[in-house]
Amino acid sequence: MLSLRLARGAHPLVLLRRLLVAAAAAGVGFLLLCTLGYAVAHPKETGPSLVRLVWCAVPLAAVVQFALAVARTDPATRPRDGLDAVGLGPVRLSLLAAASTALSCALGSGIALLVYLELRGDLGGTPISGAAARMLGGQAPVPWGATLTLLGLLPALAAGACALALRPGRERPRRAPRAARPPEGAAEPADGTAVAEAARTVAATGAAQGGAVSSPVAPPAAAPAARPGYAGLPWGIAIIAVGLALEAYVGHRPAPDPETLIALPGRSRGTSPGVLGGWLLASLGLVLAGPGLTHWCGALLAAGRPGAVRLLAGRILQDAATRIGRPLGVLCAVASGALAASELYGAAWEHTGPRPFGPLTGLGAALVMACVTATAITAALDSRHNRTDTTDALLRLGLPASMLRTAAVLRTGVLLAVLTPLTWAIAELAALPMTR
Repeated sequence: MLSLRLARGAHPLVLLRRLLVAAAAAGVGFLLLCTLGYAVAHPKETGPSLVRLVWCAVPLAAVVQFALAVARTDPATRPRDGLDAVGLGPVRLSLLAAASTALSCALGSGIALLVYLELRGDLGGTPISGAAARMLGGQAPVPWGATLTLLGLLPALAAGACALALRPGRERPRRAPRAARPPEGAAEPADGTAVAEAARTVAATGAAQGGAVSSPVAPPAAAPAARPGYAGLPWGIAIIAVGLALEAYVGHRPAPDPETLIALPGRSRGTSPGVLGGWLLASLGLVLAGPGLTHWCGALLAAGRPGAVRLLAGRILQDAATRIGRPLGVLCAVASGALAASELYGAAWEHTGPRPFGPLTGLGAALVMACVTATAITAALDSRHNRTDTTDALLRLGLPASMLRTAAVLRTGVLLAVLTPLTWAIAELAALPMTR
């Protein structure tokens, strides 16, 4: 009941994020139900049915990640002093976030069930009733036990992920109360040490281009200390190298027994498990290397004798590396897989050749790409929200808003310049053994 009341009084942007989670959950629920319909209509083809179910795990994981990112940015679940008095401490708030996430996913799963039954022709009464009865196994009855089990999988996983990730001591520690208002012209403390240092440095140098007011705080000389999350960069690079080496080794070996191959969607012949495992390792390496790559992009911006814009952009990127680096790594991994798939199936797009992708495969791919992109955007907006104090302090010091926008464009440009070629190179190297 409390989750529903908080949802009613939430900001429209928060409601939009929850509706997007529900829409993504509806897409995953529909894919799972289509897999179930195929298994029911073809009871003797257990292998293809199992392959379809396994491939549904990719969009399922993408939606769980998106739901977790939305739960992290939900203002209703942030710790407040007033809520402690009524028994809503950090533990209860994490459970509240899990309940809200499960409610959104359950709503999407219910919509998916209604659409699935309508397309099968089980409900009737609309022009689209029974439009896809043959593709969805409309000739066989619906096993309600398996249907409810599959539809309850996403709400349970999303709620469990939120309860674990948002539990006290791991995520969003409470801010310490401010002892006193800082002197006139001084920058207020912020959550990110690197951003606060950059703000003081920019204010102290006067930001000559924008005519900012000087601050009495002396600029710091030291760069921000490295964090444990940046240690994932060497591990990520090592795992990428191992994955690509495994693909190259298995790809040059003699052709394996056809019974040991794994069937990929849209391919008449299977693929060696070693090749597919190498591609998965390379994708995992990209995810692990995301925070480290983001941090060193910021370090590259702030290297040498940077001006005010470069220094501010670099320090903000370094401070937000842990928050936005992992979603960016997942986005790069998915984009690498999409590029590898386009390279792998490029010759099959001819009009005379077989169709490499069906409508359900396209739905799953679009769902995964949309979820990881929305997760990265949500993480970036959350990072911007955490810099509100520093941004307000810089504006009060007289820093032009155009300088902040220029720093944001510079951060985006550096990330694109570094991550885009890396994603393309890994995609080409990953697809090379599978095209032979």
